[in-house]
Amino acid sequence: MSDAVVEYTGEVVVGGVPAVRELTGLRMTKVAVGSYDNNAYLLECTATGERLLIDAAADPETLLEVLGSGGVGQVLTTHFHFDHWGALRDVVEATGAATLMHPADTVGVPVPTDQHVRDGEEIRVGDVSLRAVHLVGHTLGSLALVYAEPGGPHHVWTGDCLFPGGVGKTHGEPALFDALIGGVVDKLFDVYGDDTWLYPGHGRDTTLGAERPHLGEWRERGW
Repeated sequence: MSDAVVEYTGEVVVGGVPAVRELTGLRMTKVAVGSYDNNAYLLECTATGERLLIDAAADPETLLEVLGSGGVGQVLTTHFHFDHWGALRDVVEATGAATLMHPADTVGVPVPTDQHVRDGEEIRVGDVSLRAVHLVGHTLGSLALVYAEPGGPHHVWTGDCLFPGGVGKTHGEPALFDALIGGVVDKLFDVYGDDTWLYPGHGRDTTLGAERPHLGEWRERGW
């Protein structure tokens, strides 16, 4: 078997090989699961080995295989839609992980939440600090997580709030769309640079720089 390092592209498919990206201080493993092609992200502090899983979305056997013998200490659910927590109970029962979520969305998830996470709060994963960003619109309690890579760009796991090509669905409600696009502009586009990486809940990765020129188009079309 070759020991060659596989370049990270962020391209994953259900049933395929997870993609691993080495950041300074943090190792990210991205895997696609479930009938909605959800992305789940395992974040591991490279100094301590402590881990956090973003969205135990589906296919618990796949997720537990990715976790391996290292397990996981925390699972953050980005929002209450079923396709983002379908494997949560199985993963928690197998690992004993603590569950994290914004309080506005916990009512939609039948697995108890151990820690409420609010806007601006810090989540520690070993020596790594992640900052929570609360974004209203796709749901009332959607969360994104931001990592400021030492000596590198920022990295944002956006759930279903921001994708290549637009913000998440706001169910035809203009007020929710205004809230969501206002939130991603105020809290992401206006704060972080164009080299900021975005890792969404479905599909491929992108950057703020790739999406920034299209903000006007998104506002005009209303989705």
